Amino acid sequence: MRKKAAEMYVDGGNLRRIARHLKIAPRTVALWVTDVAEALPNAPMPEEVKEAEMDEIFTFIGDKKTESTF
Repeated sequence: MRKKAAEMYVDGGNLRRIARHLKIAPRTVALWVTDVAEALPNAPMPEEVKEAEMDEIFTFIGDKKTESTF
């Protein structure tokens, strides 16, 4: 059941929906998901970064206009 809860969470389910589906408490689902996440190995990190890219979201936020124009 723990594996199923983790799979449902990774697939985009929220804790309450998963809990209702599995007929358990949402807090239990949260603890199970946390346990699974902590058991994952650390992501590999390069020793040296040669190039970094920024995405469109950064550009959009940087150029966002806050004044309304009529």
